[in-house]
Amino acid sequence: MPIITTDLVALDVDAGGDKESVIRLLAGRLADAGRSSDRDGLIAAAMAREAQSATGLPGGIAIPHCRSPHVDQATIGFARLSPKVDFGAPDGPADLAFLIAAPDSGGAEHMKLLSSLARALVRKDFVASLREASSDAEIVELVEGVVNPAPAASAPTPAVAPAAAPAAETRTLVAITACPTGIAHTYMAADSLVAAAKEAGVTLHVETQGSSGSTPLSPDVIAAAGAVIFATDVGVKDRSRFAGKPVIASGVKRAINEPAKMVAEALSAATNPNAARVEGSADAAATTSGGASGGVGWGTRTRQILLTGVSYMIPFVAAGGLLIALGFLLAGYDIANTPDGETKSLGNLIAAANSLTDLPSGGLTQYLGAVLFTLGGLAFSFLVPALAGYISFAIADRPGIAPGFTAGAVAVFVGGGFIGGIVGGLIAGFTALWISKIAVPKAMRGLMPVVIIPLGASLVVGLLMFLLLGRPLAAITSGLTSWLGGLSGSSVILLGVILGLMMCFDLGGPVNKAAYAFATAGLNVADPSSLRIMAAVMAAGMVPPLAMALASTVRPKLFTEPERENGRAAWLLGASFISEGAIPFAAADPLRVIPSMMAGGAVTGALIMAFDVTLKAPHGGIFVFFAIGNLVWFILALALGTIVAAAAVVAAKQFAKKDTTVEADAELANA
Repeated sequence: MPIITTDLVALDVDAGGDKESVIRLLAGRLADAGRSSDRDGLIAAAMAREAQSATGLPGGIAIPHCRSPHVDQATIGFARLSPKVDFGAPDGPADLAFLIAAPDSGGAEHMKLLSSLARALVRKDFVASLREASSDAEIVELVEGVVNPAPAASAPTPAVAPAAAPAAETRTLVAITACPTGIAHTYMAADSLVAAAKEAGVTLHVETQGSSGSTPLSPDVIAAAGAVIFATDVGVKDRSRFAGKPVIASGVKRAINEPAKMVAEALSAATNPNAARVEGSADAAATTSGGASGGVGWGTRTRQILLTGVSYMIPFVAAGGLLIALGFLLAGYDIANTPDGETKSLGNLIAAANSLTDLPSGGLTQYLGAVLFTLGGLAFSFLVPALAGYISFAIADRPGIAPGFTAGAVAVFVGGGFIGGIVGGLIAGFTALWISKIAVPKAMRGLMPVVIIPLGASLVVGLLMFLLLGRPLAAITSGLTSWLGGLSGSSVILLGVILGLMMCFDLGGPVNKAAYAFATAGLNVADPSSLRIMAAVMAAGMVPPLAMALASTVRPKLFTEPERENGRAAWLLGASFISEGAIPFAAADPLRVIPSMMAGGAVTGALIMAFDVTLKAPHGGIFVFFAIGNLVWFILALALGTIVAAAAVVAAKQFAKKDTTVEADAELANA
């Protein structure tokens, strides 16, 4: 199947006044051509990518792009816009817009085709031809000519500049380019840098860490380079290869907009003994300049660090919590109790003392339940160490893992809990990063990441946690636990409202994850207050997809056909506690959908707290009904919140001023 066809081209079209309208138009073309199974899902993915950074480029070009599970074949849609539309380029709006849609699996061949287009957009003659084309077929021929050239005219590989003649070290540079999706900006940045280096008479070798794969720079090439350019929006893979090299770091878009300046800065750094240099053990922020990497501010960087820890922690939560819930299902809740005179729970005692040939009094079911309960508890015990370990990893890469896990284990030991894990992880990470900057003899560099950094950072964070921070952190955690346990009346209902609002605000984003991490990190089957918080968080998180499913069923005319299809799928997603099932609706109409979902989530959270509903499992939705205390009230609170959210979104769509959602569908239908 060709990557572009005439029905995917729109010439001199008025697509609306903003970039979402353009993306909606092109996504509609892809869906109508059978290239996407879900237009709204594709729009949501493209808009999510736009939220990361603008896709407008100098010269009146826009390349919105994304990976999506709703795309099976790499596809390009093209629109020549009249009037122009602003995509965030520094020199103004764009009249040429490509929608690049890749399958979620990201096949290497597909990615190579898409990267070829991205590289062609750096060429002025190609861009001029797009503006001068008089027919859809001519556009298709131009695009196919660069993404799938004839064998006789083999495609150049400008990402690596030729090194025919030897050059002095200061005139040889290496670069890494990488954007979040690795589809377009990665390769355009590479070609822009190569072109600028060629004009400056510099040899430049580029490693593109994109979706089509990359060939790592050889150690000899790196050793011969005077400086390295990191044009990335994500972490550099194997950054330690460049240890000691002068470095110029920025976001990937600067390499497209100002490649000549970056090359000049790299040449200057190569001869400057005081220039920032790459540290061998650090990840995205490890330069002696002390700033955040890739042009990312420290506020954003801090959020990324914390979310990295939470993201790696969640699998421990899900696996451990569901195993504990299954243990309760088979053996009953008594296995969580500690018999008189014992220090371990009944489940732990049975798992340790019995076997398949020596079953407890409760038989095989009780034994299996005890084993699952114990397995879940062991997995859950890694929760805080994993949180701290991967916070440290986000700061200092692999050498930060050991001191981070150590800090988390100490936090558990001293009673610092979730808060102690965050503090310990940050201390461990920045300590490891600091140690990595210490100049050591060349013979010791190999020991730095595997011995010296982990040992030194573990020692520092361990002593700080034990000698200075342990008791204050334990007091804070104990005070917070006591405060939550003592909440009653309006206070506990207010907490439920806040948690409900957070769960429905960004559907899997930082705010949602913060509320979920707060609930799971404190989950304790012996603590009723933590079980109420867990119930409020999960119930509120189920509201958005269920509400959109209900609204699109009750008032289908207010929604597009793809939205109605998403609504049918959202029933199961909501029942399973997958809040992301509402993302297509929120992305298409955020101002009316998100506040409506938050209203429903607040109602559900408040009712869960008011009715003293509890939950002993951190995930699973309605399918872990056996772990829910006061199940009838849980269902009632969930139902009422869903109804409130659905009624609010229906009212907003019915009576509030309409946006372009349905109008754009009509335009597409008439196109």
